[in-house]
Amino acid sequence: MSLPPLPLVPRSARTTPIVSSANRVLGTQPGGPAPRGASLPPVPASGAWREGDEPGSRRFADVGGIELEGGGLLPQVTVAYETLGTPAADGSNAVLVLHALTGDSHVAGPAGPGHRSAGWWEAMVGPGRPIDTDRYFVVVPNVLGGCQGTTGPASTAPDGRPWGARFPRVTTRDQVAVEILLAHELGIQGWELVVGASMGGLRALEWALMGPEAGIEVRNLAAVATTAQTSADQIAWAHPQLAAIRLDPGWAGGQYYDAPDGAGPHAGLAVARQIAHTTYRSAHELDTRFGRLPQGGEDPLTDGRYAVQSYLDHHGDKLARRFDANSYVVLTESMLTHDLGRDRGGVEAALSQITARTLVVAVDSDRLFPPAQSARVAAWVPRSEGLRIVTSDYGHDGFLIEFDQLGPIVRDFLEAEDRVTSSR
Repeated sequence: MSLPPLPLVPRSARTTPIVSSANRVLGTQPGGPAPRGASLPPVPASGAWREGDEPGSRRFADVGGIELEGGGLLPQVTVAYETLGTPAADGSNAVLVLHALTGDSHVAGPAGPGHRSAGWWEAMVGPGRPIDTDRYFVVVPNVLGGCQGTTGPASTAPDGRPWGARFPRVTTRDQVAVEILLAHELGIQGWELVVGASMGGLRALEWALMGPEAGIEVRNLAAVATTAQTSADQIAWAHPQLAAIRLDPGWAGGQYYDAPDGAGPHAGLAVARQIAHTTYRSAHELDTRFGRLPQGGEDPLTDGRYAVQSYLDHHGDKLARRFDANSYVVLTESMLTHDLGRDRGGVEAALSQITARTLVVAVDSDRLFPPAQSARVAAWVPRSEGLRIVTSDYGHDGFLIEFDQLGPIVRDFLEAEDRVTSSR
């Protein structure tokens, strides 16, 4: 169905859908790999949280409109967020946690109504954990353009229909601007800590500059497995992911929300996730874990799969069932805009303006956000604690897996701040 344009800066579909052999059943079950050709429940057209769905632990704040960096006005923005812990009377214990590309506000807590999976940083945030919710008041927003309650492509536009591909381009700075509005709405005048990893780290670095400009102090900053400026290599990896989604015939120009189960752009989204997941892990881990083993009883010489192919099929299918293709496009494109030095005299000049005490962590085997990018941040932020390295075979995903290393690093960083504060 063709929808009328809205009075914004629309992001039009850039390709005409074509019939693709990739639009097939992916041969995986939600719980793990399955033999190719197994009978599977159809994939929903979108895994987005929609108005009227069970809210779960989400709270919602209407923060008004926002002028976008690329031009235009997004007239009304709702932010979905979750909180853990209790705010101090003087507001001194607020912590902002920023999620990665396909994360959301559900940082900790079980799966259940409204939440398809358990918290994505369960071992890091909670009572007695490194970010201790017995002590800190933790705020976790879903990002602008996301699909889990914050205004994004699956949300209702002013004309009463889903935004779809008409949702405007947003930048990392637009996303932080919305999070600043949320902080004002919550009455937060300063963050004891702003922490983000991967895409969340992009926003954390912007927060370190934009927060103080908006009158919100950022006392401590933790940038994990991230970068101050998206590289050509990262843009190159993103390019085929975006193409995979737009070339899926179920994409329908981004207006697929009324499609029946099994008819949305799930194949394209799954392929995009497979490309991305390859960058999230290391070559060493994939070779060691899978080698050239075939999947189950399948024979790669007669159209069967290798085990690593089945593994990627599983992760592609899993994401397609819980995420939204339009949001994947919007958020990926927002990451490509990230350049801390834009209009600030360059990256080094911008990093030099950060006043927060800063923890920078890299994963040694990360091939998506390699350690050299983190080293650049650590070298130029005046109050950097230096570069900390997590040793892992898992690549970029080490920030989600290596809690025995990352947890103590974050805990020590916060406890050191306590010692400095108590000595004043």
